[in-house]
Amino acid sequence: MKKLILFCLAAAALFSCSNDDKMARLEVRLTDAPGDYDAVNIDIIGMELQTEGSGDNDGWRTIPVNGGIYNILELAGGLDTLLTTAETPAGSISQIRLILGENNSIVVDGKEKPLSTPSAQQSGLKLNVHTTLKEGVSYTLTLDFDAARSIVQKGNGAYSLKPVIRVVTEATSGAIKGTVSPVEATPAIYAIMASGDTATTAYTNQDGTFLLRGLDPGTYTVRFSPASGYSATDRAGVAVTLGQVTDIGAISIQQ
Repeated sequence: MKKLILFCLAAAALFSCSNDDKMARLEVRLTDAPGDYDAVNIDIIGMELQTEGSGDNDGWRTIPVNGGIYNILELAGGLDTLLTTAETPAGSISQIRLILGENNSIVVDGKEKPLSTPSAQQSGLKLNVHTTLKEGVSYTLTLDFDAARSIVQKGNGAYSLKPVIRVVTEATSGAIKGTVSPVEATPAIYAIMASGDTATTAYTNQDGTFLLRGLDPGTYTVRFSPASGYSATDRAGVAVTLGQVTDIGAISIQQ
């Protein structure tokens, strides 16, 4: 088996964003259905998303990727590998584009042979997604690579790659949002779990809006840490549902 080689950004590269950005968190993973070969080595060098609301480059935007040569047959039986973790603007995603390098190969009966992928090398392999990402929610996008159906043997004995990949999107968290008045009353806002531990922290923007992101399903207390001269305020029993953003409305902080 060919050893996995990483030669791009470190794992789980993350885009930063301000509180004013409407962002979702996206994790992309690669898995495989088994094929009758010794190894299928895919050289991944880039990844792009096509999102609505971006006028540049027909809506395509580059996201970081853990580039390298992956033997996808090692990812069968429920195993997968992380290709990227990034923050991306919330909204509709129509396609993802996987860009492959030249170092693709297949091992058959112990012999390694080149695996040609002309379309993916030139313009990127386009995969339909057609999903909507909600602000503050985390998602996993799994690229399910069907090796058996993706390899084509030519008449001259050479092999080419015509990838058959199913894209599965799954929400993995929820979020809580609301507004605070007056804005200057609350330096920080906390999502407190039933155990008493803090799950995450947020701050208001200039309009007093806040968003507690990436929360596991469950019930939380939202705690508003008061500025000097204001009273502490809690909102208990806030339910978070997978893939949903719970709006707790306007919160008034008293002096």
